[in-house]
Amino acid sequence: MENTERLDTRIVILGDETTTAIGDVKAMGWVGRVIARTPVEDPIIDIYNVPSPGETSASLVERWSQEVQRRFRPETDNRLVIALGNSDASEGISVSRSRLNLATVVDEARRSDISVFVVGPPPSFNKALNYEIEHLATGCEDVCNRRGVNFVDFFHPLVDHEGYNLELEASVRNMPGQTGYGLMAWLVLNRGWYQWLGLEETQD
Repeated sequence: MENTERLDTRIVILGDETTTAIGDVKAMGWVGRVIARTPVEDPIIDIYNVPSPGETSASLVERWSQEVQRRFRPETDNRLVIALGNSDASEGISVSRSRLNLATVVDEARRSDISVFVVGPPPSFNKALNYEIEHLATGCEDVCNRRGVNFVDFFHPLVDHEGYNLELEASVRNMPGQTGYGLMAWLVLNRGWYQWLGLEETQD
């Protein structure tokens, strides 16, 4: 008889400061809101959020393997969430280089039997920079589509959202608040999160 028992799951989330709860009076951020809506008991799902402020795709290439090796185990179903920031655009990293960096991490992870879920870069408070971020988001989505990897677009749904932009403008750190993080969490939860984990969607 085939053994259909599910392995315990470990998820590592790598991203910049937007994966924290900075600016959120509820101290949840989008990651906390996603975890709160994710069944984590049967099977056990442990989620490790490992942010690095100002993360670029280049720094992601440098640190990703060491970060996951510290947290994954051979006996668990190991999964990686790549939460791309928009620092590539502000640091002048070309879209082609960003694409290559993302492809490198995704391909290396998959060769190690690590399932990958990618969240795209969010819009900036700097309207002029959003032109570059849009190209970055589109390029990264194409990398994922070519590999059949889940990709959640933050940029296009949020760039013109009034509530999101008001929070960025009001924040001394130019970070989202409850509205922005709530929108980001909603996008993740409704753009393949449960399916990626093989779970039934949690209802309100």
